[in-house]
Amino acid sequence: MTDKTSKTALRLGLASAIAAAMVSGCAGGPVAHGQASASRAGVSPQLAEANAAVAQAEAAVAGSPHDAALRLALGDAYLDAGRFASAETTFTDAMELGAASPRAALSLALAQIAQARYPEAAELLNTWGSEIATADLGLALALAGQPERGVHLMSNAIRSGENTVKMRQNLAYAFAMAGRWREARLMAQQDLPAGEVNTRLEEWAGLAHADAYQQRIASLLGVPVNSTDAGQPVELALSPARGTPQYAEVESFPAAIYDGAELAALGTVPALSSSASSRALAARAPAAETAATLAPEPMPVGHSPSTNFAAAFTDVQPGASIVQRATAGDSLNFVSTPVVQHVPVTAPTVPATARIAAPVAAPVAAAPAPATSRSASATHLVQLGSFTSEAGARRAWNVYLDRFPALSGHEMVITQAAVRGKRYWRVSAGGFDQSASTALCRDVRSAGAGCISWSAANPLPGAVN
Repeated sequence: MTDKTSKTALRLGLASAIAAAMVSGCAGGPVAHGQASASRAGVSPQLAEANAAVAQAEAAVAGSPHDAALRLALGDAYLDAGRFASAETTFTDAMELGAASPRAALSLALAQIAQARYPEAAELLNTWGSEIATADLGLALALAGQPERGVHLMSNAIRSGENTVKMRQNLAYAFAMAGRWREARLMAQQDLPAGEVNTRLEEWAGLAHADAYQQRIASLLGVPVNSTDAGQPVELALSPARGTPQYAEVESFPAAIYDGAELAALGTVPALSSSASSRALAARAPAAETAATLAPEPMPVGHSPSTNFAAAFTDVQPGASIVQRATAGDSLNFVSTPVVQHVPVTAPTVPATARIAAPVAAPVAAAPAPATSRSASATHLVQLGSFTSEAGARRAWNVYLDRFPALSGHEMVITQAAVRGKRYWRVSAGGFDQSASTALCRDVRSAGAGCISWSAANPLPGAVN
């Protein structure tokens, strides 16, 4: 139980590269030993234990297929077994059922990275970037084939005062993934004994090749490399609960709801027409969105980090400004909001450092308080659209008010949802009884727009608490 708990803690936040390499150094032996055992006995003890846990978790999900927590646990079991394709499917299912969290998103991204599905992983990390700790986000981006982005994020965090063991060693690993071996050595030697730095760089070099994507994640998590994953069993495939709308129905609505513009359910909200602009000023969107604006970089083609590897082994004197020297070439192009998260103690001589937190955006709440005319029968809401930003959802509310006067006097309710690993902001109007919400949706749909009547006691699928 202790071992499983430690693995779960490792996935809750990516371990620092120093801890990861220790897992790699210690797990590099066990993984190799497991492979040797597999050749003799068919399966390693580590994989046999993981497979038993998978079977138990699969049985639990089969008994309660719409339990998000059980799906999440099954995803963890698949990761422990090195079954990354199955883990990806299962974490996606769990998030679709409502278990959307930075932890689930990070686990899903790691499963995608382990299959070289870098664009999908990067998109997911972008969506959740403001809620994932900077050290975790930076290393995950580096492993997703965008090491320079990870370097920028973590370098900026260090300059801002988040100069922790975890941040430094994750940055060192990101430097290595970018082929910047001199900087990797400068940063790694901040926390490693002098005699271990070269060994660490050699370990990273062995994982830096383009075709080592599965080994990188397996080493990081301390799990076996399992190349026999056939995917999640068909009988465990997620199907909608009886009487529950399909997700496509929830998130896709007819496009145009007002003349000359389009309110796309899964895209950005167009600029408001002049008739709606005055109301937009009255209901301002937040001053700034918290998500980091990380412009994607093209994947490196044919890049071989080992070409500059020898340069890392030249003697470098630490000096007082070694961190500044390692990060000096990185401009402040990327900004992220760090999240308070426990930093695992990676060595007895290095105390865990408290993270420096910036204000984190509070969960999106229903905007105005209910009007005084609401009664106990006001149990239902009508969902009008779904958007990829809170600001877009708030702008859309004013368009809906212009288009449908019957919404006047009803409160705007914006809720978050996670569907297939993506974050959405749903716009609803509250304060209806069941019959009134049904009637309004009928009118809205007859005008060519989308509408779903739903009960406050039974949120739509994918809703994030």
